[in-house]
Amino acid sequence: MSGPQPIPPIRTVSRAQPEWITPLQALGHAYDDSLTLLFHPFDLGLWLRLGFICLLLGGGTPTAAFDWSLGSLPGDLGFQTFTGRLRDYVTEHLWLIAVFTTAGLALTLIVLYLRSLFRFVLVDAILKRQVGLRRAWREVRPLGRSYFRWLGGALATVGLALVTGAIAAYPYLRSAAGGGIRSAAFWATLVAVLLVDVVVGLALAIVIVLTDDLAVPLMYAERLPLPAAWRKLARHVAAEPGAFTLYVLLRFAVAVVTSFAVLFFLFPVLLSLFSGAIITGALVVVTLHLLGLLWSWNPFTVALAATALVVLLGLVLVLLSLAGMPAQVFIQDYGIRFVAPRVPALAALLPPSEAGD
Repeated sequence: MSGPQPIPPIRTVSRAQPEWITPLQALGHAYDDSLTLLFHPFDLGLWLRLGFICLLLGGGTPTAAFDWSLGSLPGDLGFQTFTGRLRDYVTEHLWLIAVFTTAGLALTLIVLYLRSLFRFVLVDAILKRQVGLRRAWREVRPLGRSYFRWLGGALATVGLALVTGAIAAYPYLRSAAGGGIRSAAFWATLVAVLLVDVVVGLALAIVIVLTDDLAVPLMYAERLPLPAAWRKLARHVAAEPGAFTLYVLLRFAVAVVTSFAVLFFLFPVLLSLFSGAIITGALVVVTLHLLGLLWSWNPFTVALAATALVVLLGLVLVLLSLAGMPAQVFIQDYGIRFVAPRVPALAALLPPSEAGD
């Protein structure tokens, strides 16, 4: 038979075919892909662009808590007094509270919007093995907007449901607390409320993970809105519950392992960075004392401290994004590799050298 044959519909593909890979096999393919993209050859510009993408996706890894502040500097800077006065001033002016609340909500929406769009930019970079930010931004904008609407709606719905449930459960919890903390009714109600919160949060996390890892590549390949992509993905999940369950378990295991590895690498680097910042601040304060000057909070010193803090936070974010970027690329590639054999349109977009795996 000559000439190219049409790709059969997804439902006719047999799971016994060689290309129907398991989650473990997809893990190996993703590892090879990530090494090829990041190290063969090593391209600093590519790393920086991918780091920027992953920064907008959340940095790539949980961060350790560090208790460094201006209070660590020698001398009395009056920092606590200054922040106390600022807090009192804000609480006395309701319009400032409204401004900060509105600004916080707007910032949250902007972050969610960028996260939604740059998830598709990351998929584009993995599949094409190059980062074209402007081109990818233009191409994936409709898909990103579809994801943003769903993500914002889902988070708002779940948040509202949890708040409503907590308000509804409060009278029962308060009534049960009337018998004392040793009351069985009190603990039963409290445990039930906490259990519902945990289950809902875990379910939402799994849905978002499956959306990021599997539905987004499907949307990218077939240019589908998110609801249509999820309906298609749900059919695959129903057909292979065991394979998708194993994928989720392996995916979370990989996320935990890579997070610990990144933090192990970052801890001494961040410790040195924060220590250097504290030493620099201490030298400034000591120098002022030697000159017979005392630090006082005024518009100039506030601007100087804010600038230094922004620079420090910027350096931390850059380090986090660059260190966590390989893990983000690997995890996203893992989802692509796992779902691609089940979606012919996505399989056709795999890098040419790897398409025959």
